[in-house]
Amino acid sequence: MLPKDRKGETISVWVRDPKIQKHDWHHYLDYEICIHTNSMCFTVKTSRVRRRFREFVWLRQKLQSNAVLIELPELPPKIPFFNINNAHNVEQRVRGLQEFLNKVMQCPVLLSDSLLHLFLQTQLPLEEIEACASGQTKFSVSEAIHKFATSNRRFPAEEEEQTSCHLVPESSSSTLETKHDSRFLNGCKPGEGHKETWKTVLASAPPE
Repeated sequence: MLPKDRKGETISVWVRDPKIQKHDWHHYLDYEICIHTNSMCFTVKTSRVRRRFREFVWLRQKLQSNAVLIELPELPPKIPFFNINNAHNVEQRVRGLQEFLNKVMQCPVLLSDSLLHLFLQTQLPLEEIEACASGQTKFSVSEAIHKFATSNRRFPAEEEEQTSCHLVPESSSSTLETKHDSRFLNGCKPGEGHKETWKTVLASAPPE
């Protein structure tokens, strides 16, 4: 069973609003990631950032290297000659990215990794995310997240929450592993014998 102070915690996450960006002569898509939660695992309770596909690839590689005993979920497959103007391809990728994040958040060990939180709740470049998580910056993980939150207060309308993925903790036999490393956030570490998993309830995707 969950401790009393962890009951009722929810995490809503969704990937939406793909947009074409231009860098020099190269065009690419990025995607908005929205978080709304009351979980103690998160420094701020609502956030929105934009990330591109190759940043998701980087995140998965880093999470895997920090949790070698855990089988990470797969990202949507790379499509040769991916056409950013092909609505079907884009929709499939959006759904795949959301499913990836949905499954990552089912794992308490991954949810404790500060790399994940910096990826989801700041707009830091990947190099700065890694440096911050390793304690090599003048600002802490929490400071980075709070600084971004204060400069980015706009958030989707409340009714859009109905289209999110809800992760609801429930009792289970999967053990929550404890980490004592600068990469892992305080506030998301269980006591001894604490066991939990996440029940995922998928709702329909939000309109573009």
